[in-house]
Amino acid sequence: MSALVDLLVGIFRQQTLGGAALELAVLAAPLWVAALVGLLVGWAWRPRWAGAVVGEHGQLAAAAPRAAPNAAVASRSEVAPVVPRTEVAAAAPPEDEQLAVTTADLMHLWRLVEEKDGGPSWIHMMERTLPTMRYQAWRRDPENGPPQYRSSTIFEDASPEVVRDFFWDDEFRIKNTWDDMLLQHETLEECTRTGTMVVRWVRKFPFFCSDREYIIGRRIWASGKTFYCVTKGVPRPSVPRHNKPRRVDVYYSSWCIRPVESRKGDGAMTACEVLLFHHEDMGIPWEIAKLGVRQGMWGCVKRIEPGLRAYQVARTAGEPLSKCAAMAHVTTKFNADELISEDNTGASSSNNSTEVEKPKNWTCNIPKALMIGGAVALAFTFDHGLLTKAVIFGTARRFAGPGRR
Repeated sequence: MSALVDLLVGIFRQQTLGGAALELAVLAAPLWVAALVGLLVGWAWRPRWAGAVVGEHGQLAAAAPRAAPNAAVASRSEVAPVVPRTEVAAAAPPEDEQLAVTTADLMHLWRLVEEKDGGPSWIHMMERTLPTMRYQAWRRDPENGPPQYRSSTIFEDASPEVVRDFFWDDEFRIKNTWDDMLLQHETLEECTRTGTMVVRWVRKFPFFCSDREYIIGRRIWASGKTFYCVTKGVPRPSVPRHNKPRRVDVYYSSWCIRPVESRKGDGAMTACEVLLFHHEDMGIPWEIAKLGVRQGMWGCVKRIEPGLRAYQVARTAGEPLSKCAAMAHVTTKFNADELISEDNTGASSSNNSTEVEKPKNWTCNIPKALMIGGAVALAFTFDHGLLTKAVIFGTARRFAGPGRR
């Protein structure tokens, strides 16, 4: 310590201001040389060292990321870690992958329903009850992407088939005005084999915002009396964009419709639950959008119940199905047990991949060791006393440190 103090006193006593600046520049030069030498040596030598020391394990670990194809979230948002699609895509027919909504989207929705998607925990927002309807809502905020919402609505004396048709029927949405935000709808594409559709919506927004345009792909899967209804934004460059209405690209709104026990207490499965998962990027700051959703959510939801009852009356009276509602009857059948098996297989494969990658952890420290080693050599090569060595060692630690955090 005394030597360091003597060195500092000598610098400030004997040097002019210019000389002190020159001395500091000389002291800083080894710092930059050490950093550059460490980086260059690390980049040049690391592949050889890692390949020689790790051997087959390193090759397997390097091959694992290349083996998995790029995954995409059904909503195009992101929440990418949520849906690993490798196993599902392998089992899907080749023509299925050309559709706007694929089996991977079914897996994503199924995981959301089963709370196996790996996303943040849900925060309870509200709970409301009407004589023939119960409603609960949750929200969560992913690290990237807009807020996500989950809701459970239970309708008494309603069948899953009628509720499925009700939500798919765009014509009745406008005719009955239960969804008073929908201004226009048109079908752009449809697949009569799978029931997959691509539709265009224009929705009304408050006066201070322009209306919004949606290009939506949608499809229904059926497992017994449980229906998985996927709707999500899909890219269609062939549909020209306009300033008004403004197009919404990030959109996801999907349901699981299933029979549940009535709250009448008779044990009958005469009620129907709709689990909704929804998020979209409307081009509004997310905090403002969250405030608007919180204030207007119940006002929109409570309009659904009288709309559904009117739809039931119309169906009982024998009114013909609209084209959209008729397409809801074209579903893709699947076995939920097979989906569970696929999910378990995917989880096992993911765990194996994690185990294979473990040997890579210590090899990441090779450039740090080279940088610190170069710093040691330079520190003892330049004869500038303790101050130079302290600066070089400190800088080497700063460069190597981020890897430990």
